[in-house]
Amino acid sequence: QVQLVESGGGLVQAGGSLRLSCAASGSIFSINAMGWYRQAPGKEREMVADMSTGGTTKYAGSVKGRFTISRDNAKNTVTLQMSSLRPEDTAVYYCHVWAGSSDYWGQGTQVTVSS
Repeated sequence: QVQLVESGGGLVQAGGSLRLSCAASGSIFSINAMGWYRQAPGKEREMVADMSTGGTTKYAGSVKGRFTISRDNAKNTVTLQMSSLRPEDTAVYYCHVWAGSSDYWGQGTQVTVSS
């Protein structure tokens, strides 16, 4: 089992920046990819950014160039730096981890971008 605790999020004006962090605990030896998903009201959950243990990153097209994912394998944390935020980035953001053949989700943190 892996437990995920998220921090960050909140309300920001369009064009602003926010930083999300997620700390993993539990069976952390089996963690592979770490990343972030988001779900806006009435929409499906979507991948925002993902990073493998080796450092390979994937980004949703809508956030490329604006969001940066990083992780500290020694501390088992993953961070999402979000810049140039837009109202359409408003959503609940979830930390997501693959560990072995299972995946785990954080509780979610709200990000609201006002126009």
